[in-house]
Amino acid sequence: MAGHSKWAQIKHKKAATDARRGKLFGKLARAISVAARDAGRDSSMNLPLRIAVQKARDYNMPQDNIERAIAKAAGGGNEATLQNFTYEAYGPGGVALIITGITDNNNRTSQEIKHLLSEYGAKWASPGSVLWAFEKKSNEWESKPYSEIQLNERDTEILYKLMEKIDEHDDVQEIYANNKET
Repeated sequence: MAGHSKWAQIKHKKAATDARRGKLFGKLARAISVAARDAGRDSSMNLPLRIAVQKARDYNMPQDNIERAIAKAAGGGNEATLQNFTYEAYGPGGVALIITGITDNNNRTSQEIKHLLSEYGAKWASPGSVLWAFEKKSNEWESKPYSEIQLNERDTEILYKLMEKIDEHDDVQEIYANNKET
């Protein structure tokens, strides 16, 4: 009798979940490494590191992974070439987008993000042309914009698809937009 194995179904779901968690943990580890490298390994004296570690804990990242990310920053090596980036863009309906992350190759990452933007009719913006629309707190952009843009249903759908694609990029940490939530 041919049947469907329940384990086969569970295995496929688990593989997809594990892949998402692995990608998320990779992003969190890069954020921890850069924060530790930039301002020291002591989280009591390093606010960006404390925030990155807390975010990792919120997502149930194992303590071993957190400690390994901090140790990588101290060891120098390949992680020393990691750098923060902030890209600015205009999305559907003129929505302002701020894309932040950590990369080891700024040229590659910027070209990949530009390609994603063009696929969804969004445009790369020159530095400073979008940042004014958002409040900045310390080293992290506040998600609350100074003003919001109301989009029609079609533009909202395109914007969310674009943001999902950008968020899937390994180097991207956060995306902020000034669209009005409906």
